[in-house]
Amino acid sequence: MDSTHRPKLKTAFKKARVVAPLHIAGPVAVTPDGARLVTCVGEDALLTDVKAGVEICRFAGDTESITSLCITPSASHLLLFTSSLSLRVYEIPTSSVPLTKLVKPVRVVARAHDAPVHVCKADPTSTYLASGSADGVVKVWDILRGYVTHLFKGHGGVVSALAFNYPFDPSSVVREQKMQLITASVDTRIRIFDLSAAASRASGGSKPEAVLEGHVSVPRGLDVSADGKWLVSGGRDSVVLVWDISSKAGPAKKSSKGKGKETEFAPVLHKTIPVLERVEAVGLLHPDEDLAGAPSGPGKLRFYTGGEKGLVRIWDAREGNVLFTLGQEQGEAAEDQEEQRQIVDAIYVPATSTVVSVHADQNILFHSLSTQTLSRQLIGFNDEIIDATFLSPNLPLQASTPSALSDTHVALATNSSLIRVYSTSSLDARLIAGHSEIVLCLDRGAQGRVLASGSKDRSARIWAPVPARADAESPAVPEWRCIAICEGHAESVGAVALSRKALAGDAAPSGSGSASGSEGLRFMFTGSQDRTIKMWDLSPVSFGGPTDDADEDSDEDARVVKCKSLTTHKAHDKDINALDVAPNDRLLVSGSQDRTAKVWEIDYAATGAGVRGELRLLGTCKGHKRGVWCVRFGRTERVLATGSGDKTVKLWNLEDFTCVKTFEGHTNSVLRVDFLNAGMQLVSSASDGLVKLWNVRTEECTATMDNHEDKVWALAVSSDESTIVSGAADSVVTFWQDCTEEQQVEKETARATLVEKEQDLQNYLALHDYRNAILLALSMSQPGRLHKLFASLTAASPSDDLAEAGPRAPSITGHPAVDEVLRTLPGTDLARLLRYVRDWNARAKTSGVAQRVLHAVVKLRAAEDIARAFDDEAAFAAATAAPADDDDSEGFAKTGAAEAVPLEGRGTTSLKELIDALIPYTERHLTRMEKLLQDSYVVEHLLSEMDDGLFGELGDDDDEDEPMAMDIDRAIGVAA
Repeated sequence: MDSTHRPKLKTAFKKARVVAPLHIAGPVAVTPDGARLVTCVGEDALLTDVKAGVEICRFAGDTESITSLCITPSASHLLLFTSSLSLRVYEIPTSSVPLTKLVKPVRVVARAHDAPVHVCKADPTSTYLASGSADGVVKVWDILRGYVTHLFKGHGGVVSALAFNYPFDPSSVVREQKMQLITASVDTRIRIFDLSAAASRASGGSKPEAVLEGHVSVPRGLDVSADGKWLVSGGRDSVVLVWDISSKAGPAKKSSKGKGKETEFAPVLHKTIPVLERVEAVGLLHPDEDLAGAPSGPGKLRFYTGGEKGLVRIWDAREGNVLFTLGQEQGEAAEDQEEQRQIVDAIYVPATSTVVSVHADQNILFHSLSTQTLSRQLIGFNDEIIDATFLSPNLPLQASTPSALSDTHVALATNSSLIRVYSTSSLDARLIAGHSEIVLCLDRGAQGRVLASGSKDRSARIWAPVPARADAESPAVPEWRCIAICEGHAESVGAVALSRKALAGDAAPSGSGSASGSEGLRFMFTGSQDRTIKMWDLSPVSFGGPTDDADEDSDEDARVVKCKSLTTHKAHDKDINALDVAPNDRLLVSGSQDRTAKVWEIDYAATGAGVRGELRLLGTCKGHKRGVWCVRFGRTERVLATGSGDKTVKLWNLEDFTCVKTFEGHTNSVLRVDFLNAGMQLVSSASDGLVKLWNVRTEECTATMDNHEDKVWALAVSSDESTIVSGAADSVVTFWQDCTEEQQVEKETARATLVEKEQDLQNYLALHDYRNAILLALSMSQPGRLHKLFASLTAASPSDDLAEAGPRAPSITGHPAVDEVLRTLPGTDLARLLRYVRDWNARAKTSGVAQRVLHAVVKLRAAEDIARAFDDEAAFAAATAAPADDDDSEGFAKTGAAEAVPLEGRGTTSLKELIDALIPYTERHLTRMEKLLQDSYVVEHLLSEMDDGLFGELGDDDDEDEPMAMDIDRAIGVAA
């Protein structure tokens, strides 16, 4: 190949995106506009941009788990309670730019309750916060001022739900000022409290207006209509109760003080609706909500429920029937899967006509009410990521080269029976259910249009995207359906490899069932713990063809092809870890724990009579000292790469199966390997948490990518080789973007800038513009040039302009202009110059210039001025390192320890360190100069005592000897 046509080597990859744990456990809140989401990971709360899929910030916790949180309706504050019983109030950032530092609370109430708080709610005006604790106490807080306005006791146990009632009448100009708080607890009773000041004084501050009894189990959800007339409550007794809380029961008894008669408040149970599942969340929909396929009108009262079945149901409160259901009804599942699927909370977002359901398996689903579809799904926690591969579900069948529709999604196999399919541009994802046990391996076929998976359930499955209907908008992440299943292994399927070439529909054998106008697959190999390799016939399996509406309504299992095994080989002596098919579909390689990799020839023929397939062993690659974890064929050359537990990657020649190169650099087992750049480079991942990029020719590591803290099991390279995806056991997925060209442009720009500055510096020196020369040398961080500049001042003769102006003024540094520069040097530059002086002073060769500059600085600058220079430097460093909006760090700089040090103290510390470094060397130089001066006097004395010495011959006049001695002293001083 001509070297001019070879692709350039990739030398740098940057971290473009990270898919990290989003929600592990705890409460969830959504901003009123539906654009942001607050979730809990460990002891911190995360703020995430839902659409962009970017973490905006983290709210600093107190090392205790979060028990309850809520966002004010104005989206200005986040309020949360922790296991330490503290209330923490945060201001929510308005900007969508990610913050690197934790957001500190603006207010902390150390012991807000005497028991853990499990529910809290902000009122519609964002003024008050209600919190209910496990000891049956409800408190109402003034959010901005941080004090308790109301205290309600008497609940018979844990407070389970809260709701504010602040009626709003659209026809009224003035909003009714009466505000009520509705509470529910495990004693199954619902209490209504009046929060007005007059009511608090009349009832002693803690008695409820009304107590509603109707549930037989703990109520988990409460909501009040906007007009304040209707209350819905749902509980674990599988019913939803609709209450009319606007009812008045006639005049009450006259009060003892004779203030007059008032109408007694008496809510009435209007309807009981059996839901037939434990209700964990209930809420009323906006009366003007436009529901697809459901009647609407101002008189309609509709609500949603979420519970143990994992579905969101929309109900008509007056009729008591289900209007429609959001979510998919799962088949018969194990008891633990039932518990994981249940809804623990549901949030209604009127602004986007969305119901957000939070499930026990840490998944967060966004259901659109207008289209009755799943608009977005966020996966909170992925556990250990075992394998990954790119997918292109929207790639046209005719496309043969990478395009904008290539690699738009990535599939992940985690420590679960569900396969995750993520969009590469957002956090939107879908779950693929079908396997009954953990999925161990993935592979893609037909350029990413088909996905294959192997599982511990001893089966392999093939998946294809569900085509979107013509009248429906295609989702960001399509649903996937199982189109084929391969069963026959006696143990777990740990490796799968699909054929690299597709089979056209018209080339399929007769009776195969491949539809006209679609494509089919040729074959697939599976490797198992039973140490066998099976070859499967996939010719009956088709994908990408048109689907009929009738097929959509038919039984899905009837459309799943049961694949037939063409051949089975006892391939290795231990578990088979990896398989790969050559790009031309002629070779298969298998890697095993028996420390070998075997290369097989594939004999496959599809004719009108049927399909025939066989494997024939060509050779064995021996040389690894531990089990082989991964194998990969080169895409353009006949080479094979293997990664092993012996921490090495080996490159094999497929002609004689000898090792031609060995790549050493990982500190633990190499788990994945792949080729880049037409086989000129390799990328590998290992148990040391690193991803390394190798130059095949030189066997050198050209780049190391580090963003994982555990074994990197998953590695995938995009079709255009611009993106690498790595997934690890720390449940983090990292997208690495090729930035070689950007880095080269930056280096070239930096080099050009440096050349320009170098020329400017030379020009300033030639023009004797010492101020700009010194400032430029300091900005360029070039102490060598500065030293040369100061050293040249004493050797240079006075310039003509100074001679013409008159006698030269006395100078400390050797030039008055330089003295003036040092006298007026800015603080940060002065501190930098003194650090250079410290370094020069440590060497005898450069100490003379250091002492002269130090002498000039001490003479020309006051001590307070020098100390202030280091304070300015510390302030500048803190301002450039920390965000400007971090209020807690204002006036402080971070030291090596965790504590914050005042900037003034930090500058003083730096100055003390500088002086401590200057004094010992200065004393040493002084001692050396004194000794040199003493030696000069000894020499002078010896010369003067010599008979007919040199000085006697020069002249008899004694006056001439003194200048000569002075010249000797000056010469010795200059030499020193």
